[in-house]
Parts: sequence; C-alpha cells; structure tokens
Amino acid sequence: MLFKPAYDYIIIGAGSAGNVLAARLTEDADVSVLLLEAGLPDYRLDFRTQMPAALAMPLQGTTYNWGYKTDPEPHMNNRIMDCGRGKGLGGSSLINGMCYIRGNALDFDHWAQKPGLANWRYLDCLPYFKKAENRDIGENAYHGSGGPIDVTTAKAGTNPLFEAMIQAGVDAGYPRTDDLNGHQQEGFGPMDRFVTPNGRRASTARGYLDTAKQRDTLTIATGALTDVILFDGKRARGVRFEHQKQMHSIEARQEVILCGGAIASPQILQRSGIGPGAWLAEAGVSEILDLPGVGNNLQDHLELYMQYECTQPVSIAPATNWWNKPAIGAEWLFKGTGLGATNHFEGGGFIRSDEKFAWPNIQYHFLPIAVRYDGRNASKSHSFQAHVGSMRSLSRGRIKLKSRNPAEHPSILFNYMSHEQDWEEFRAAIRITREIMNQPALDPYRGKVITPSESLQSDAELDEYVRNHAETAYHPSCTCAMGEGNDAVVDAQGRVHGISALRVVDASIMPDIITGNLNATTIMLAEKIADQIRCRTPLPPSDADYYVAGSTPVRREPKRA
Repeated sequence: MLFKPAYDYIIIGAGSAGNVLAARLTEDADVSVLLLEAGLPDYRLDFRTQMPAALAMPLQGTTYNWGYKTDPEPHMNNRIMDCGRGKGLGGSSLINGMCYIRGNALDFDHWAQKPGLANWRYLDCLPYFKKAENRDIGENAYHGSGGPIDVTTAKAGTNPLFEAMIQAGVDAGYPRTDDLNGHQQEGFGPMDRFVTPNGRRASTARGYLDTAKQRDTLTIATGALTDVILFDGKRARGVRFEHQKQMHSIEARQEVILCGGAIASPQILQRSGIGPGAWLAEAGVSEILDLPGVGNNLQDHLELYMQYECTQPVSIAPATNWWNKPAIGAEWLFKGTGLGATNHFEGGGFIRSDEKFAWPNIQYHFLPIAVRYDGRNASKSHSFQAHVGSMRSLSRGRIKLKSRNPAEHPSILFNYMSHEQDWEEFRAAIRITREIMNQPALDPYRGKVITPSESLQSDAELDEYVRNHAETAYHPSCTCAMGEGNDAVVDAQGRVHGISALRVVDASIMPDIITGNLNATTIMLAEKIADQIRCRTPLPPSDADYYVAGSTPVRREPKRA
C-alpha cells in the first residue's frame, strides 16, 4: 500500500468509534482520512465473526482478539483474568455479544453534573443514539430508523424460556418493561440486538465502513500497528506505525484521533509521552506531558453465571452437538434465519437491589443454555442461565505501560471487588436471582441447580464463590475520562488537555461506566463528537420523557418466596 505523506485526519483504531468517525468525516468531500487498524479485515465469509450464534468463537483465539490478561487480581484470590478486546475492522463490535443496550438515562445526567460536561445530558445524547440506529420495527421517540447500524428487536415465541424468565422476574415483584432502551430501563423485558435483518452481525465495519470505504478520501490500512503519536512541542503532528514490516511516519494536517479503546488508547498515549510522569520514566519514555489521569479510573462490569438444568427439551443445548451444526450453518448462510441468526440474548433486565440506588444497579442477561460467555463449559444437556452482575462498581483500576515496545501488552489491574459495595451487590444479586428462578413462571422448566450450589448460603460462602467464579462482562472503560480537573484526560469534545490537534474518542473517555453494555454508547459518543469536529450545529435535544424511580419501591410483594 502506498501512503500519502499527509492526511487531514489520522484515526488510530477501526473499532466502534473509529469507524463512525472515518465514515462521518469523509462525508465532507474535501476531507481526507487515514484509518489505521492493527487487525485483519472483517471477512464476510468468516462465520466466527459474522454468525451471531458463533459470538463466543472469536474470544477463544487471537485472530480477532488481543487476548489481554490482567495482573493477579488481589481481591479475586489473585486470579489472572481475561480481558478480551477486538482486533480487526469493527474492533470489539466484531467480537462482542451484540446486545443493544444504551445505559440508563440517569447515567448521562450524572455525567453532565461533572465540571465541563453539561452537554452530555441524556436528552442531548438521545438524538445521536437515534441517528446511528436502523431499528427493524421503525422509529419512535426513543429509536431511529435509516441509520448505519441495524438493530433487531426480540420476537415473541422464539424460545419459551425467554418469556418464562422475564415473567419470573415479574412474579418476583419487579417491573416489566417493553423496551430496555426506551422510557423505562428498569424491569425485565426483551433485549434488542446488533443483528442485521438477514441474520448477520451488525458491526460498525458493516454499518459505517460499508458506506464509506469506496470514497477516494478514505484510506483504510489493516495490519497497521501504531508505534507512537508524533509531536511538535505539544501539538500532535502525525503517527508512526508499522505496516507490512515497514515503518511509516505520516502527518496529520488537522488532528490525530485515537480510538484504540480503554486498554490500547491509554497505552498508546503513555508510549507517546503523555501520562503519569513516574510511569513514563519507569518505562523509559520521554515525557511530552505529565497527565495523571491517563490509564487510571479503569472500570468494568463483573458477572456471574447462575445455571439450572431444564426439564423440558426447549433449550439450545442440542445446537452444540457437531452433528446439528451443518444444518444450522446452512440455514443461516443461505436464508439468514434459524438458530445461527441470533445471539440468543433475547431477554434480560435491570433492577435496583436496594432503595438506596437511584437507578438500576444490577443487570440480567438470560440465555437458553448453560455456558460461559467465551463458549467454554457448554452444557450438553438442556439447561438455562442468568448472567447477573453489578453495574456501577466503585472499584477502580489502571492500565500501565510496561515498555516502549508496541507489541507488548500493558499491565492491567482492574482491582475488582475492592469496595464493600461490590460485595453487598453480588450477595444481593445471587439471593435475588435464586428467588426469581424459583417463581411460578419457571416451574415447568426448572430442574436441578448447576451452579452456584444452593448449599452456599452465608455471606462468607457467597463471597468465596464470587472470588473464584465471577468473570468480566468485557466492558473496560473510563481510562481517559472526560471532564475537567486533575484526573480528567480529555474535555467534552474528546480533546486531550494540554495538547493540541489530538483527541481520544472511544469507551475510555466515559467518565463513569454506564448501566449496561458499552457498544451502543461508544457509537453514540463518536456520532456526537463527529459533529463537533465538523463544526456542525448539534442535533437539538430530545423532549422525550424518561423514567426516574424517585421514591418508587424496588419491588412489590413477590408471588412466591
């Protein structure tokens, strides 16, 4: 590939945010963009990334997964834990679980209360969620149609276990909601998915790059490993990267935009000389700017798998048998239908475990089989499970550079479960889930408990189970946080404090983690900041109503204890 000596913008990372920006910036015919991606193209014939039901497969290797590992986590019995991140066109939208969840309206209102972030209220963000979306059942006050990203709604009757698990949550006294991204997130209901109408994964490579890659002004380089951002004083002037075993230094006439995600973005900043001064010196990096927040404030969601045998042959366990896979694959490939055309996360919910929480602090994903998120330990017998975890942990971790070598992974420490609130929430989550699973709606299906054993009852027993079995939900964020003050890295438009011509736009700039899966919000962030980069008038705020619990009780009296 021949590169020009300069482009208007250089975007590092072709993930959920980078692809949005590449597509939107090149809508202006006189703007040139170089999009750098260390991974591979998103091959259309690779079922591992394109078939929704195969979502666990990319996490099991390193073809599309950076395969990061944490340092020993001190509050998790020193376990070294997974931290999978997407590598390839689409980034983590190429390997995620395809759950279309935006977060709670109050997440964004909470952001907007922080210094410098007044324009990040929910009603300011909602128009950009809608702009990105092409929902299969059309638009309303909360959803868009005609946007680049396909969103498929869950259809009634796909599997009786979904409705049974949703109804069990209602039986236990919690609300029902018909749209987890609509007026009221709190409650149990159907879950939307990043899936196209013909049953393919709706990554940002499909949704955004497919519309932009034919433009002469967009150059996409896969297999391009970023070394460092180049500076003239405190102005970013370009990027040095390796491509096809050659080093290239390319200039950015306007800006460098870093979209590497919550792990890679702070690592690249630190390697380039921006970050905590002591860390830079320790790694032998010449300091451009001592910016303490770079790599700090790391947040994630932990979850547990609570699994049960199913007494009726209605789960998807038979689909894991090799002799059933050819027919499932053929139907998906040629018709875009069947068990291969869904991620099987079609029901879930959000609840408050205690009145002290102003909005939901516990999330559920329901699945009609007992299996880990990464596909390991799938049950061969009929089974079902709930993924359950806390949403706004007060634990904070960090991403720290190890060396100047761009191929070496950073030191990652989430510091999971380091706050007492985490333990309170997980104990409550286990006990509440047991109660939900014992409601009348699941009587026709519930068999023996697989895990965690009902013999675990005391706080100490539940805590030890969490230490040994809780897993990441793959939602790292907040390591280059927006805002003002000593701990902030970027301003409300993603511009790095103290540096000109450099932005960060990805999940790392969230000041606090949201209530739910991150992909939809990361896309929204990029859509909103794209308008700011292009000096376009922001979309007018929405006037949609949204639910605030206030003094509403957490739940009513359950049908059966």
